[in-house]
Amino acid sequence: MLLREGKALRVAFGETLAELGNTDRRVVVVDGDLGSSTGADIFEAAHPDRFLQMGIAEQNMLGVAAGLATIGFVPFVSTFACFAVARALDQIRVLIAQPKLNVKIAGGYAGLLAGKTGKTHLMFDDVSIMRALANMTVIAPADEIETRRAIEVITATDGPVYLRITREPSPKLFDDDYVFHLGVASRLRDGRDVTLISTGVQTTRVYESADLLAKEGIDALVLHVPTIKPIDEAAIVEAARETGFVITVEEHTILGGLGGAVAEILGDQYPVPVKRLGIRDMFGESGPDDALLEKHRLSPARIAEDVRLLLARRVR
Repeated sequence: MLLREGKALRVAFGETLAELGNTDRRVVVVDGDLGSSTGADIFEAAHPDRFLQMGIAEQNMLGVAAGLATIGFVPFVSTFACFAVARALDQIRVLIAQPKLNVKIAGGYAGLLAGKTGKTHLMFDDVSIMRALANMTVIAPADEIETRRAIEVITATDGPVYLRITREPSPKLFDDDYVFHLGVASRLRDGRDVTLISTGVQTTRVYESADLLAKEGIDALVLHVPTIKPIDEAAIVEAARETGFVITVEEHTILGGLGGAVAEILGDQYPVPVKRLGIRDMFGESGPDDALLEKHRLSPARIAEDVRLLLARRVR
């Protein structure tokens, strides 16, 4: 599998919704005055009659989306993850998750690489928060192709969904014929020495790190988990059985995200050593993408270094 140049997930988000709007009149977008940043303006240009500009009033926007869902629409909420998840959490919890309404929440600019928007706009605890909500599906696609396929699936699936969308262009990991199945993980590489489990666009960097490790004779199994809730427990347990050592890697806090979910599953079903790589217990800061990846040790080279070190410690 070769990584290829790809579009930003936010562009794939807008393009896919515009295409779906051509055939599904239920699809509407409610926007928090950020359409030119989130990709929602692509839908606006194609379907202005189904694009609702809510302004900088996120709590109200989520309430409007809930109301639209009760009368048969499939509303996609488009704003930054920090505003959707943190500012409007009470509305998500009470108006959408509790009654299981068919609202799709797209958290744009999620993760570490948010274009120097500042620490207030950096959101890398969104998965922890959203996976704790009953009835909420949580998805973090790896590339533009998986983003498109996931949006098609969730549009046809009833119930509340949180879709994690990143800002920067990301390499293509999957081919055009890729099929997304809700709740199913993808094994990208077999291996015998260690299992690397990742999600979202971080998976592309983990895949590159596995290639670096292979050149040193370290054989890493790579498992991509696009649906963090409901999560593919069977695939995680099987991968853990094959290597006996699991390392999770995420562009997200290590508290309560993918690493926490994996540790919970293996603690219950197949206890093996689990190490979590990701953002430590801290808030973010602005900076160039490469510098931030290096600082938080999420670049392919730094991941490979940490995997090598953890394996060495384990065999002593």
